[in-house]
Formats: sequence, structure tokens, C-alpha cells
Amino acid sequence: MPASHYTVSDVMTHTAIAIGRDAPYKEIVALLDQWKVSALPVLEGEGRVVGVVSEADLLPKEEFRLDTPRPGEFAEAAKAGALRAGDLMSSPAVTVHADATLAEAARIMATRRVKRLPVVNDIGMLEGVVSRSDLLKVFLRSDSEIEEEIRSSVLGESAAPVGLDVSVLEGVATLRGGLADPSLVPLLARAVRAVEGVVDVRMRLGAHEDAA
Repeated sequence: MPASHYTVSDVMTHTAIAIGRDAPYKEIVALLDQWKVSALPVLEGEGRVVGVVSEADLLPKEEFRLDTPRPGEFAEAAKAGALRAGDLMSSPAVTVHADATLAEAARIMATRRVKRLPVVNDIGMLEGVVSRSDLLKVFLRSDSEIEEEIRSSVLGESAAPVGLDVSVLEGVATLRGGLADPSLVPLLARAVRAVEGVVDVRMRLGAHEDAA
């Protein structure tokens, strides 16, 4: 049974706002405010991503304006005196490829604790940006659209059990019908959960009508 076909390229922002290494501090703050984003890719040459400047990289200038850094904060405090993107940025940049699944992108964001990822090609050139809110767009799919995909891509498979039906309400998919082989239940649930936009899965399955 197939997994979802949605990838980062389906939800990312293709026209990304980016800056060069020499972008000054105040310009970076102004761009973040203007475009309502939390981070900006830093580009070099013809568009290769070399780093990212985020709100977290900018805050030390305010955080250590008066306070002396404590042990363990010296690396962070060093950014308080930085004036250009090249000195402020976090490098190397945490990036993702356009053909990555949404789950892969979400996992990178969670483990690396970032809100936005530059999307790059095989040689590191910027293709767009994907954010946490972009990954949540799949949950805007209508119940009827999700239901139709489950019927065609999961229940429509030749290997799928017959006699099953599905309904979707507020993203929760409920499967009903008879199922002769109980071992198929977790596989079926996993396939339905893989459909983008599914919030949860409910199994209302009994013995198949033809079962002894």
C-alpha cells in the first residue's frame, strides 16, 4: 500500500527572501519584520546557501547589551558584537531537498529545533523555503478529498481487503467492514495514516462475512 505522494516541493514557498554575507544587522531585522518570517537564508555566489540568520542569532545583541555572559554563553555572546550576516549566521545551514517527504522535513525541524528550512538542490543552490506552517497545509485538505484518496490509493489496491469502506470527519478516518485476517489491521491503519491530512484512524472492523 503506497505512502503519501506529498513532498516538500508541494508546500514550500518557491520565491524565497534571502540575503548575502554583507547584509547589515538592521537590514536583516527590517526584512524579518517586513516579510513576517523568523529566519533568512544567507547566499554566496550565484545562490548557494552558506548559512541562515534567525531571530535567535539576532537576540544576543539585546540579551547581552548590559549583562555579562555566564560560563557557557560566550559563543552566543560573541554574536552580540556582530554587524553583518556573515558573522551572525548559523553555519552550515540546516537544509532539506525538494523531494523530501513532509515527515522527513518535520523530523529535521524537530531534531534541529528550527522553524524554517532552506530548500536546496544537489549542489546547495536555493530553490525555496519550507516552514512549520507550510507542513501543516496538508491538514487543510477537505474530508471528501482525503476520503477519496483513501478509497483509491489504499482500499482500491488489488491486495487490499474487500468489503471495507471509509468515512472521514474532521480529518479522522474511520474504516468499517469485515476483515478475515486480523494481522492486516496494523498494516491497513498505517497505510491510511500515511495519507496526508489524516489526523487519526479509527478501525471498526469485525470478522469478514465469508469467514468461518
